[in-house]
Parts: sequence; structure tokens; C-alpha cells
Amino acid sequence: MEHAPRIRIGTAGWSYKDWDGILYPPEVTRKKVHPVEFLARFFDVIEINTSFYGHIRPELGRLWSRKAAAVNPNFLFTAKLHRSFTHSPLAVMEPTSAASIRPNDQDERLAREGLDSLAAEGKLGALLIQFPVSFKNTSLNREYLEQLLRQFIEYPRVVEVRHESWNQPETIAEFMRHNVGFCNIDQPLLGRSLGPTEHVTSGIGYVRLHGRNYEQWFDSDNRNDRYNYLYKPAELEKWKEKIEIIAHRAESTYVIANNHFQAKAAVNALELRHLLDGKKVRAPETLVKHYPELKEMVEVEDAGGDYSLLG
Repeated sequence: MEHAPRIRIGTAGWSYKDWDGILYPPEVTRKKVHPVEFLARFFDVIEINTSFYGHIRPELGRLWSRKAAAVNPNFLFTAKLHRSFTHSPLAVMEPTSAASIRPNDQDERLAREGLDSLAAEGKLGALLIQFPVSFKNTSLNREYLEQLLRQFIEYPRVVEVRHESWNQPETIAEFMRHNVGFCNIDQPLLGRSLGPTEHVTSGIGYVRLHGRNYEQWFDSDNRNDRYNYLYKPAELEKWKEKIEIIAHRAESTYVIANNHFQAKAAVNALELRHLLDGKKVRAPETLVKHYPELKEMVEVEDAGGDYSLLG
């Protein structure tokens, strides 16, 4: 019997136009193969990104689950909670706090319908509740978070906070009390941004790598530019050590690369898999052609699904 992996590694999202021809071969670009079906050949998790912007339609949740399972039975999704629960409607113009977040009853119903469509297929690994850096550790915000965690108690929950005021023993103890995962992140350290951590506060360990594009994190006109960052081997080595510490304490660990510009997330996810497993990993031919530095650590799959060793 095949054992489910303790450390799952994958990308945040899959629907990026600039992945065509870099990660995705023509079979995906021409919609003969679904992107989820393609990515499940190489990764064992994808974090659903679109659920932050619009609720998952149940028929799509079921379709994604079945497409992935047909290729990789061990595959799981994690999904972001809709932004109505975690961000001010005017988040670009005003700080997010409990006073400015305004979900409604329909948001809760639609969010739950989408999440249930994944859970019913056995494919929901975790619900990611992601707050912006302006969401600080205040009594009002703690009260709101506690209520939100109760609201979605039926799902495995992970909370991502980006302000360093949350990185304190009292918060970690509260997360443990609620059996809620703490999301360990890598992001540009600007102002009071949360630095890299290795907290485990439930059975779920979670890591998100956003990149370190300091220049364009807040100042870019195009939001995709902030994720234009390729982690260097030495940077990944440090995260390998942290991930191993996290995985030793968690029942299951999710590592999500969010530096999606030109499929750099896929490159770094494969590199991390190689570092953690100590052996060659499968990679799509298109990606290796675009990032030849992968050659030494991968088995290349061509568009027809055949493999050859390189390097």
C-alpha cells in the first residue's frame, strides 16, 4: 500500500497566462489536458487561489478533484478562504481590521458549498485563512479571528498573518488551543512584516513562499510583478531545514510556492522536493528547457508523458 506523503509541495494556483509555453506544453494551452491534471503529475498539492477572489463553484470543485485523483490518487488541494472574511473591501485604501471586514450570510453559504465539494471527494487538505499585513494583533482582531475559526470549525484550518505582532508565545498557545495551523511565510521584510518562522500549532504544518522582491512588493503597478522572484539554492537550503523541523512535529505538512511569475514557483517547488528527498524528481520538458538549471536534479517528462534522465 502506498503511504501518503508527510510533506506535500506545490504551487499557489494554476491559472496564469504566462505559464503557457514555460510550464504548460501545447496540450494544456490548447485545453486538451486540464492544468490540474497536468500539475498533478509533478506535485501532490495545489493551493486554490481563485477561491480568494470568487467562491468555488461546487461542480468545479468536483471536477478538479476527479481530474487530479485520476493522475495522482494521493493528491490534495488546500484552498484560500474568500477575501470577504479576511480583507476590508477597500483593502488597498484602508487597513484591514475586524471593524472593516464585512462578510455576509451569502458569502458563508457559498464558501462552504465550494469547500464541501472538495471535502466530499476527500481532496481538501486545509482551509487557508489569509490576512494582510495591516491586520495586527489587537484585542478586537483576536476576537474576530476566534469567531471566524469557530464559524469554519468543520475544516482543517490554517491562519496566515503577516504582521510581526502575532509572533508571540500567547498567540502560538491560542492557535494550539483552537487546533489551528500557523502559516510560516517567506516575504520581503519591510516595516513590521513577519519574518520566517517554524511554528507548528496543530496537526498541519504550513509554509508559503512569496518571494523576496523588495523593490516591487508594494510599489509595482502590476500585482504580478511582486511575485517575480526565483529563490537561490542557499535560500532554499535554509527553508529545507525549517520544513524538516516543521514536518517532524506535524502530521502532514504543506509547502506552497507563491512566486508564480513565469512559473518560478514550479521551479522552486521542484528544487525543494529534490532537496528534501535527495533524489531526482519528475519535471515537464517545457519547464526544464526554460530553466536549464533544473537538469541536474530531474527526470524530464515530454509532452507524451515519457521520461528520460538528464544531467
